[in-house]
Amino acid sequence: MKDDLEAKPSTGRLFLSVFPSIMLPMFLAVVDQTIVSTALPAIAASLGGVERVSWVVVAYLLAGTIAAPVYGQLRDVYGGKRMMFAALGIFIAASLLCAVSTSIEMLSLARILQGLGGGGLMTLSQALIGEAIPPRERARYQGYLASVMVASSTFGPVVGGLLTHHFGWRSIFLINVPLGLLAVLLTVRLERRPGRPQQAWSFDGMGLVLFIAFIAPVLLALQQAQRMSASALPGFLVLTGIGIAALLGLIVRERRAPHPLLPIHLLRQPTIWRSDALAACHGATLVSLVTFLPIYLRVLRGTSPSETGLLLLPLMLGIGAGSMATGRIVSRTGRTTIFPSVGLIFVTAALVLLGLFAGDLGTRQLSLYLAFVGLFMGTVMGVVQVTVQNAAGSASLGSAAASVQLSRSIGAAAGTALVGTVLFAALALANPDTAPLFATLVQQGPDALAAVPAPRRAMALTEIASAFRAAFLTMAAFAAAGLWLAWTIPSRRLS
Repeated sequence: MKDDLEAKPSTGRLFLSVFPSIMLPMFLAVVDQTIVSTALPAIAASLGGVERVSWVVVAYLLAGTIAAPVYGQLRDVYGGKRMMFAALGIFIAASLLCAVSTSIEMLSLARILQGLGGGGLMTLSQALIGEAIPPRERARYQGYLASVMVASSTFGPVVGGLLTHHFGWRSIFLINVPLGLLAVLLTVRLERRPGRPQQAWSFDGMGLVLFIAFIAPVLLALQQAQRMSASALPGFLVLTGIGIAALLGLIVRERRAPHPLLPIHLLRQPTIWRSDALAACHGATLVSLVTFLPIYLRVLRGTSPSETGLLLLPLMLGIGAGSMATGRIVSRTGRTTIFPSVGLIFVTAALVLLGLFAGDLGTRQLSLYLAFVGLFMGTVMGVVQVTVQNAAGSASLGSAAASVQLSRSIGAAAGTALVGTVLFAALALANPDTAPLFATLVQQGPDALAAVPAPRRAMALTEIASAFRAAFLTMAAFAAAGLWLAWTIPSRRLS
């Protein structure tokens, strides 16, 4: 008994040996989901293409979506440390390409490459928790990891706004280079845990092609739908048809593949697929809120990038507080899904009220309101990771972590694209002339209204506020779907 106790590392030693080495890669992966949010108006002003500016966010999420199952499978075969080095190398190189981009299209392509690295950092960090930490302690460490995610999400809007204001939007990508090199040094400290090479293992390349052929056309179809015109309808239908055909082919392929890219065997478990669907709804709600709230504040309240970052700070701090508190309680009690089952009730109600009464809230009231939303948003992701890893077992930790990250990324990318579609469609339906004015406001701020006659100005602001109301209510619908899923997950406690 004594030997066993000596062989088992203490909690402090375990924390110091594992947590610092996964903290910075996770920080980098998450920060680049949010650091661009307060810079989007500046990027649109510099590069143009305001109707496509949300793709700077969506491109990163899309690539992370594609990367998650790839890294999950490669980690299970080749080991996490080796794949972490590969992901960091891709991420650093792509950050440099983002910084030198000269158009929205070039920046979006560079963000795709950056997401291919960032998606690996997310998946590999999550898998390491399941690999190195005992099951009952994982909830506590997921709480720690959630604090890192929130710190990076907080760092993103605030510092992104400050960097954009003082050094230009390109600086938000250049800062990744020294941080990425530091992450490489920290990764060297990780204990090398070899993968489990399988006899005659081969990568599921056809599965990856079909997966990309499903995700990319569907998101492009949502972008086409933003125009709400007869000329966009053929492109929308063709892209949707391609996406559906690719999805059907992907399902057939993954059922027959000896080593499938997507963990179909895990998704057969109700606990896992419902938890993954919950992660998708949570990602759609949070990322679309963080993406479009800065644009709302810029257009209708005239806030600067740095002011916008400070207004988003209570939301991120609320998520951190909720995540860490939930992780500690789960670790002590073993209870899991009761927390998102209750928390998402408040999130859904709060987003409905935000959609209806956002214009009536003062700046301080809005900050407190966002802190309330964040507190209950923080009850979800740590619980989802622990639930899925517990159900999957130790042999499939990489695939389990990838399935959660994959689901969250799909939800975030599709949700952000769908909210953008709702926003621009609402503008087009209200008044075709309002959409160009909206684009000018995003690029130039409220000063662009100076030359607009007073009656037209009032009408345009009313139409824009109504479009954002539809966008916020769409986010509330995502949260409501997540609420239903949380109540239907069979597993309610850790085993």
